[in-house]
Amino acid sequence: MEKFLYGSGHLTCSIALAIAKGNIKGEISAQVKANIDKSAAYVRKIVERGQVVYGINTGFGPLCTTLIDADQTQLLQENILKSHAVGMGEPIANDLAKVMLILKVHALAKGFSGVQYSTIERIIWHIEQDVIPVVPKQGSVGASGDLAPLSHLFLPLIGLGKVNVNGEIYATETILAKHDLKPVHLSAKEGLALINGTQFMAAHGVKAVSEFNRVLQNADIIAALMIEGLNGSIKPFFSELHELRPHAGNRYVASNIHALLYGSAILESHKDCSRVQDPYSLRCIPQVHGASRNAWLHLKETIELEINSVTDNPVIINDELTISGGSFHGQSIALPLDYATLAVSEIGNISDRRVYLSLEGQTNGVPKLLMKSTGLNSGFMILQYSTAAIASENKGLCFPASADSIPTSLGQEDHVSMGSISGRKLLQVIDNVDKILSIELLCAAQAKDYHHPLRSTPALEAVHERIRKFIPHIESDQPMEALLSSALALVKSGELISLRRQSNPQQAVTMELIERFDTF
Repeated sequence: MEKFLYGSGHLTCSIALAIAKGNIKGEISAQVKANIDKSAAYVRKIVERGQVVYGINTGFGPLCTTLIDADQTQLLQENILKSHAVGMGEPIANDLAKVMLILKVHALAKGFSGVQYSTIERIIWHIEQDVIPVVPKQGSVGASGDLAPLSHLFLPLIGLGKVNVNGEIYATETILAKHDLKPVHLSAKEGLALINGTQFMAAHGVKAVSEFNRVLQNADIIAALMIEGLNGSIKPFFSELHELRPHAGNRYVASNIHALLYGSAILESHKDCSRVQDPYSLRCIPQVHGASRNAWLHLKETIELEINSVTDNPVIINDELTISGGSFHGQSIALPLDYATLAVSEIGNISDRRVYLSLEGQTNGVPKLLMKSTGLNSGFMILQYSTAAIASENKGLCFPASADSIPTSLGQEDHVSMGSISGRKLLQVIDNVDKILSIELLCAAQAKDYHHPLRSTPALEAVHERIRKFIPHIESDQPMEALLSSALALVKSGELISLRRQSNPQQAVTMELIERFDTF
């Protein structure tokens, strides 16, 4: 099995997700272990000297001036987990909690947090045994890091809280007893190191990078299928146009759509038609999808910088220098998470417009409401009601959580990022846009059917055939729930993206651009 070295390797979103899925094994090298041990030794020296350092021998937040006796430091660290585990709401998805564990191991293994190696070993045990802590989704304000969710994440270390094992929820003590394990005894600084940091926000970002990428890939494919169905023009995707306004995302999308359409017999059949130009939802796909591509790239780069950083407080440089700073503050990723929420919502907005356009009956050979016998039948009319409702819901979710800040900790923490809310909203909007795209998929496939026997390109024909494997052409009203579920499953599965890659249509952009936008 491929391996990743915590603390020294460069962690990417894809590697973090692969570790969570069990496809890559995370390990700690001898050198990284030595760095961890050295950092823990620094903390012990600080305690022995009686040097006053925040979080090591003082209280927390507004209690930072309250000194703690050396013999009480262990209790202090356990109490911080207990007192800060005040999250509310439903638990986050198990895969998100597991990614949080992975991100925290990597950050602690950098050797600037003062934790014991044995504590990191226990966290790795949770990852490898799939004993995943139950973490409520609400309660973090995004500074001092994700205190509440991280406290829930690490209560199991001291034998408290709940864990998810194979989809069943258990008291931690039950699972520890089953594995003949004792709770970890935290030493000075450890509790604070565990709950300080941005791993809740960042884990949402890691998952969003993957999910948003899938949305973008699907959106181009489905849009190209809709262009075919509505006799759209290929000219807006010519490289000559986009070289004059060379935003990277625009160029990539234009090249992608052009590659999907080039050589289509359907396009060739109407090249001399009287239409001068297409509506924006077709013509401006490179500009709209491209802008969202740029936002995705910004999110990916920011999240990957974050997950390779040390984000707890204080940072232990050596036994003489500890720095109490603000690296736990989530603003650096809260803003890109909010930006990405807007960007993915726009993919849904323009998709809804294409759905509406497909129903108008303005394309030669394609009937109004995508059905020949209407009146008695309503056709695909009400599908657009759903896309409109979901797109509108997304607009409400686009208000940036990071625009708000409510002081906490008796004013000690007087500006917070609210980035945890940004991450949660982003994943919700992504899920909504999947639903909008699945409806566009139904409409685009139905529109293309009316051009038979003319064929599209190999890539789009393969996509259309896969759709028709699960979803039939419809010429009379029927319950749509099962068809919508099939379309959504197809969109979420990534099958269409795999088909497009297998057909390998030639793109007229550099390999560097393809690598930046196709992989993560």
